[in-house]
Amino acid sequence: MADNRIARGIVLVPCLLLGGAFLATAAWGQGAAADNRGLAIAIGAALLGAGLLSQVPSSDDPVTKPDDDNRSH
Repeated sequence: MADNRIARGIVLVPCLLLGGAFLATAAWGQGAAADNRGLAIAIGAALLGAGLLSQVPSSDDPVTKPDDDNRSH
């Protein structure tokens, strides 16, 4: 499967934003939100981890040269 930087960015941004929102809820949660602090930390950490893991390039693809390097002189 081809490595697609745009698709990785589409996954990264929502994961980071939602993960940060859950961690912020855990940090500043009051009332009913304080009762679910552990759940908010777990979900936030999982989302941040998934977003960062999506940035790891796959090693299954063969390494190819860019089109500029394939010019004949």
